[in-house]
Amino acid sequence: MENNYSKIQELLHQKADFQARLNLIPYDGTPEINDRDGQKYLYIRKRVGSRLTSTYVDVYSDELYQLLLRNAREARELRKNIRRIEKELAKLDFAETELSPRVMMNLDFARANMKANIYDQAVLEGVATTYPQTETIIENGIVSGMTASDVQKILNLKHAWEFILDKDVLSYPTGYDILCHIAKLVNEGFYSDGGRIRGVPVTIGGTKYIPPLPIESIVKEQIRNILQEDADPVNTAIHLCLYCMKTQIFNDGNKRASVIFANHYMISKGQGLIVIPENHVPEFKRLLVAYYEDRDNGEILAFMREKCWRSF
Repeated sequence: MENNYSKIQELLHQKADFQARLNLIPYDGTPEINDRDGQKYLYIRKRVGSRLTSTYVDVYSDELYQLLLRNAREARELRKNIRRIEKELAKLDFAETELSPRVMMNLDFARANMKANIYDQAVLEGVATTYPQTETIIENGIVSGMTASDVQKILNLKHAWEFILDKDVLSYPTGYDILCHIAKLVNEGFYSDGGRIRGVPVTIGGTKYIPPLPIESIVKEQIRNILQEDADPVNTAIHLCLYCMKTQIFNDGNKRASVIFANHYMISKGQGLIVIPENHVPEFKRLLVAYYEDRDNGEILAFMREKCWRSF
C-alpha cells in the first residue's frame, strides 16, 4: 500500500470533492409534477432507506423543472463517480480509518457551526455580507445587493469546509497536499489552478512586508517541521495558520485556505475549531501586520488561543 500512497491520496481528494459537490445540490432526487385543481406543483421524490419520500418544491414553472432535471442528472453523475472511486480504492486495498468518538464529536461540532464559521471568514476577507445573507447563500438561496464575486467566495468557503469535513479527508494526515486542495477550492472561479504555488510577486495591503516567492520544497519542509514540533495541538494549528498566511503560498485566498487548513488539523485531533470572530477581526489584522513585520512577541498566538479557539 505504501507504493500506492500518491494514487490513494488523489482518489480521496476526488471523492471528497465529488461528495462536497453532491452536498451543494439543493434538491437531490427525481422531479415530479402533481396536478391539483388545475394548478401544477413540483415535488422531489427520493428513496430514503426503505421508503420513498416526496418533498414539495414550488409551483410549477418550466425553468424550475429544467433546473431540477439538471440537478438530478448531476447528482446521478456524482454518485457514479463516487462509486467508481470507491471501487478503485478497494483495488488498492484501502480501508477507511475509524475516527475516534472525540473526533466524531468535533466533526458534529464543526458541521453545526459551519455557517457561523463561513460568515466570520467572509468578514475577515472584507466580503460585504450579513449573517442572514451568508446563510441564504449557503442554503443555495438567492440574495440581492451582493456582488457575484462575493457570493462566489462564500460558496467556495462552503465547498472547502465540506471537503475537510469528509470522514476520509479527516482521516488523512494534515499536510501540503491537503492545503493545496483547499486553496484550489477557495479560489474556484477566480483562478484556473488556485491550488498551485505562487510564481509571481505579491504585496500585502497595510504592511511594508513583501513575502518572497515560495519554494515548494521549503514550504513542505516547514509544514512538516511545524507538525513535528513538541507543542500542544492548538498551538500547532495556530502556527500552521500563521505560517501559511505570512508565506502567501498562493496567488490569492491565503487567509481563507490557512484557516480551513488549520481546522483540518484541529478537527482531526478533536481539539475544536480556530476561527477569527467577526468582532475581533480589526485586532487580529493589527496583530497580523506586526507578525508579518517581525514585531510580534507572541501576542498573536496568545490572542488566537484566547479569542479564536472554540472548544466543545
